[in-house]
Amino acid sequence: MEIVGGVAVWALTGHQVLHEAIAHPDVRKEVRHWQAWQQGHIGMDWPLISWVAPDNMLTADGRRHRRLRTLVSKAFTQRRVEQLRPRVEQITAELLADLDTVPGPVDLKARLALPLPITVISELFGVPAQQRKRMHELMHTVFDARTTPEQAAQAHEDMQQFLADLARAKEDQPGDDLTSALLAARAEDEDRLSHTELVWTLVLMIGAGYETTMNLITNAVRALLEHPEQLAMAISGRLSWEAVVEETLRWDASIQYLPLRYTAAPVRLAGVTIPAGQALLMGLGAAGRDPDQHGARAEQFDATRSQEPNLAFSYGPHFCLGAALARLEATTALRMLFERRPHLRLADEPGTREPSLVASSWEQLLVHPGTPVSSSVSP
Repeated sequence: MEIVGGVAVWALTGHQVLHEAIAHPDVRKEVRHWQAWQQGHIGMDWPLISWVAPDNMLTADGRRHRRLRTLVSKAFTQRRVEQLRPRVEQITAELLADLDTVPGPVDLKARLALPLPITVISELFGVPAQQRKRMHELMHTVFDARTTPEQAAQAHEDMQQFLADLARAKEDQPGDDLTSALLAARAEDEDRLSHTELVWTLVLMIGAGYETTMNLITNAVRALLEHPEQLAMAISGRLSWEAVVEETLRWDASIQYLPLRYTAAPVRLAGVTIPAGQALLMGLGAAGRDPDQHGARAEQFDATRSQEPNLAFSYGPHFCLGAALARLEATTALRMLFERRPHLRLADEPGTREPSLVASSWEQLLVHPGTPVSSSVSP
């Protein structure tokens, strides 16, 4: 067991046990099954409160989950994601062009890995440009292990207010964005999203839609720079960028631990019986390096390997709705970055990891950008 914010939870780390837990009918997502929650031991100042209290797809089971996901899926379609490709390439090109003005080491996380997904998700949901910095501050607080109980409670409240204001603005002046689309689904469907469900759906979709992708891009670039032979293969076309992204998802997943699931009855997992009412911390990162699933060399980054299924985007009913967009942004960023900057190299070895229980990334990604291969960048 692990202690998280003074509360005991069961940590699951192997691929098979996680697979069993995710599929088990008595392992649930709704916090009402958690004994500590029922007994009032989890306050609004608990560090991970924003992961367990929201009323959205992440914290719903069964029919209620299907209802929420169906309503959101009407707006968040594969076709809409594919329509974003030219815009993703345009934003990436603009960000890479800006690097030409910087002579020395640059933080590629701040200049590419963050602004690309936050611009895409903000445009997708209609978040005005002047509000994106504040949105990032609030969302990042949810992932940061340095967040105090007071900050956690305040961020939980502020996120609700921020996105409630966005929803009200879109009610007054709808646009061609997903917030407006969700509001339309709300207005037209008899089984519409409640106001609370709408706000917390925005928290989930916007937060998951850029913070995790930012980490994926950061982790993938650093992995390639630390494995130059694989980088050379990718640049030459002998290794696909898609393979690099999949290996990064396995080897250094953006989400290391996903809080939480709960036992609605006694559950036997990996030969251990877990009593009813317990919280399960899902160790997605450790599962990605499980040698029983990924072989004896599971600890090594190797994008040439034959990929076995990983759980970076979960699976089943709770499979990440934004997986296709994350993959699109990451592969586009890698391809265009290294086409433009094939001589990029690290400037901050060994670097500093983000202090987070939930996420896995680096505080910065300092690099020497090298000389661009041409004077202009085009998608």
